Amino acid sequence: MTFTAFCTTRYPIYFSLSGTIIRLCKGYLTKKESECLVRSLKLEQEVEKNNILSEELQTLATEQHELEQSVVKGSSPRSALSDDDFYDAVSGEYGLFLFTIRLELNPTSMSQENHHGNEEESRPNGIVRHRTSLPASMFSRNDFSIWSILRKCIGMELSKITMPVIFNEPLSFLQRLTEYMEHTYLIHQANASSDSIERMKCVAAFAVSAVASQWERTGKPFNPLLGETYELVREDLGFRLISEQVSHHPPVSAFHAEGLKKDFVFHGSIYPKLKFWGKSVEAEPKGIITLELPKYNEAYTWTNPTCCVHNIIVGQLWIEQYGNVEVINHKTGERCCLNFKPCGLFGKELHKVEGYILDKSKKKVCSLYGKWTECMYIVDYAALEAHKKSGKGTAEKKSSKPGSREEVEEISLPEADTVEVIPGSYLLWRIAPRPVNSTEMYSFTSFAMQLNELDKDMDGLIPKTDCRLRPDIRAMENGDIDLASEEKKRLEEKQRAAYNERNTNMYFQIKQVY
Repeated sequence: MTFTAFCTTRYPIYFSLSGTIIRLCKGYLTKKESECLVRSLKLEQEVEKNNILSEELQTLATEQHELEQSVVKGSSPRSALSDDDFYDAVSGEYGLFLFTIRLELNPTSMSQENHHGNEEESRPNGIVRHRTSLPASMFSRNDFSIWSILRKCIGMELSKITMPVIFNEPLSFLQRLTEYMEHTYLIHQANASSDSIERMKCVAAFAVSAVASQWERTGKPFNPLLGETYELVREDLGFRLISEQVSHHPPVSAFHAEGLKKDFVFHGSIYPKLKFWGKSVEAEPKGIITLELPKYNEAYTWTNPTCCVHNIIVGQLWIEQYGNVEVINHKTGERCCLNFKPCGLFGKELHKVEGYILDKSKKKVCSLYGKWTECMYIVDYAALEAHKKSGKGTAEKKSSKPGSREEVEEISLPEADTVEVIPGSYLLWRIAPRPVNSTEMYSFTSFAMQLNELDKDMDGLIPKTDCRLRPDIRAMENGDIDLASEEKKRLEEKQRAAYNERNTNMYFQIKQVY
């Protein structure tokens, strides 16, 4: 008797059921294949529709641009535009540009609240006193819907969209770039080390610290006007900086900083490419950052990670940084590879940064880990591998004293001890606690609150193109949201009206690489 006959005789019910199940499975599979085919066809149709709409939008944008140019060419010159006004750039094909400083930085020509004004008040015991809060608290954004504006702009660059001033913070993007310098002490530490690997550790920590101020900063900085500048001298931190908006289409900001003792040069140009993806806004900071240490004849370069603001439509806004950052020492060939991890499905990787340093023979000599919102630790690469193999689920808890700011009330960062410390690690960098009034002041750090500070004796020392003199930013800082909106609109209209006027950069010269 065959097996089939045996099953038919002994187990007729089971045999019949199995046949039925097989037929049902085949039918289900056929149905799903049909549905999958229908979805594929629908997807193709939607993609085709999207391409058609994109082409139509591009045509409309081109026609609008041509109409604007024809209106500008046919209109008479405006007497209201003076030598101190801001002008727009002439659009061209986007390429890779290099902006270099065109003059030697002269500390006496830059904004120096440290050398002017009442010395008795500003420099008691030789210490410069900076403000610890803004003139007015921020406005609530709860009654405003950013979705009503952005829903028409999916896939577009936000730099080309006019946003209500309520979604801004009272700083220009040039001032936001200056926040790279908040942890300048890490550069000084690198200069003090005679070992190139130790210098790389400090430079890598500096690269991470440069984005730390963006934590919870959901407000958008004001777009710099073409020709806008910013100058800052901080004797307490040991640097001076000049920055300028050198292009408007695309929007490119160039900066140049150096140590007061000529011990470092830090420069670069940033093109913040912003895009809206439905539920989030992504900012990709295109541009190479360069740090030079003349003492060792070394140059380090890297690019910043991508920043993303989530829950634009509904929910609480939150920020993450993700992407790979490679810090390269072009003299020694040593590299530091950092991975800013995306949040992930369950949020376990939120804010985490991991990486390692390669020597010139491409051997991993040490590992870095931590969070860009909190701190970074360094550990021997072999120790890290041994720790992973041991399968330890817990780690030591270490506490380190964060950098303090004199006479400023501070609060601890939420979840300040969330980084698990691997045995044998040591602290490389820790973020300074924010002031107690930070949540009322656009989540500014103490350093950020000082960037738009305007001493009465600075008027006449800084150029009229300085960010501090922008009436829209000043009005918003003072709590006058209506005046800020009016001034912002007026300045933007003035730029559009002067679209074809050429601008000569004050501090930087342009060199197209390709």
